[in-house]
Amino acid sequence: MRLLLVEDDHHVATAVSAILTRHGFEVVHAGSGKEALQTLLMNDVAPFGVILLDLGLPDQDGYEVCGRIRRWTSTPVIMVTARSDVRSRVHGLNRGADDYVVKPYNTRELIARIHAVSRRTAAPRDGQVRHGSDLRFGTVRIELTSRRVSVAGTAVHLTRKEFDLLALLAQRPGVVFRREQIISEVWESRWEGAERTLEVHVASLRSKLRTSTLIEVVRGVGYRLAAPSA
Repeated sequence: MRLLLVEDDHHVATAVSAILTRHGFEVVHAGSGKEALQTLLMNDVAPFGVILLDLGLPDQDGYEVCGRIRRWTSTPVIMVTARSDVRSRVHGLNRGADDYVVKPYNTRELIARIHAVSRRTAAPRDGQVRHGSDLRFGTVRIELTSRRVSVAGTAVHLTRKEFDLLALLAQRPGVVFRREQIISEVWESRWEGAERTLEVHVASLRSKLRTSTLIEVVRGVGYRLAAPSA
């Protein structure tokens, strides 16, 4: 996922960019409100999945920048600021922000929030066909509402956790989910021993879906669902 980081402190931006890059993000940095708006206007590559917007910008009011961003694009915006009062948070949300993170923040929480807002606004990607609450990847069909999965028209029985794992990955194909995040969201646990359980469930899914390429391992990070080639 491409991510626009709007942060005027170069040292902070470098540190945050390094962490996000290690977790599979492609980070583009803007050091001011003007640079952020220009980057969005001139972006002719892949779209940004999320915008991290620091409110303490040197040239423009961060709330105003958020309002202008929202007039141009529906890309999720997470405001990052040291202002922790309720009034500031409400004002930010009213200007179009999708979430609000207060400094100092835990990077694991920040990454979880990035994934959360991106899932809420997810659109179908290449190789993914969405029909209502259904997702299709080649011969694999996932019915989110009824929690049913089929391969080439044949129903496949998945355990509750297997379905939850597949549904999590399928709603953001191509996005790398960290092992810790998957364990937290699917198993609602931080127990380190759950990592082996995750590996077993991935292996079982590959077997039941009759493919070893749909769910990819990103070494040292986690897993992602790759849409099959046309």
